[in-house]
Amino acid sequence: MLEDMQLRAFSPRTQEAYVRAVRQLAAHFHKSPDLLTDEELRQYFLQLTQGRHYARATVTIALCGIKFSIEHTLGQTFTSLSLMRPPQTHTLPVVLSREEVWRMLPLVRLSVYRVCLITIYACGLRLLEGACLQVSQVDSARGIVHVTGKGQYDRYVPLPPTTLTRLRDHWRTHRSPQWVFPAHARQGQIYRVVPAAGPVSRSSLQSALRRAVIRCGVPKRAHVHTLRR
Repeated sequence: MLEDMQLRAFSPRTQEAYVRAVRQLAAHFHKSPDLLTDEELRQYFLQLTQGRHYARATVTIALCGIKFSIEHTLGQTFTSLSLMRPPQTHTLPVVLSREEVWRMLPLVRLSVYRVCLITIYACGLRLLEGACLQVSQVDSARGIVHVTGKGQYDRYVPLPPTTLTRLRDHWRTHRSPQWVFPAHARQGQIYRVVPAAGPVSRSSLQSALRRAVIRCGVPKRAHVHTLRR
């Protein structure tokens, strides 16, 4: 299954999500997925939607991963898989005003998270694009950032001069040759860059913003992707 996904150039995150869905299916029935019946699959998705009340996005990921494994890797066809797509929901997105954003971002305590979130907001980046931003992607002379985004689609995004200044000031604190926002580790009361570390983690950025939202008292369920709207 991994090789099949690699041949189709699926992103590492998609591969991880699909494998996790199949692993959870096998653990539920305590047997290999190639031994499952159409009825067992039907009952499994009934439990996800009616018993556990999983969100539509979670069920959709599980369905896509299991369907890929069964149809492409195992070469089997189950009629029930075509009937399991959860219905679409139409909910209004959470939108933050500029004043709300600038109330919460200064409350992010660590500089690496604060500057990264400001860059995500100013450039309209996705969470992973901001966390994994590399020094080579920042074209200061042209005032743009080269981003390889979801689905391996490249694009250029404008880089405001004030954000470029913040990036330069932040980079001087660690001087990583690769990452704009390298991972930090706590040593006593001080956070230092981990030698040969990768980029900051997505979960750390999400947690930092979540704490800032609580501290500033914004009554909205804001998360990192909310900053793109």
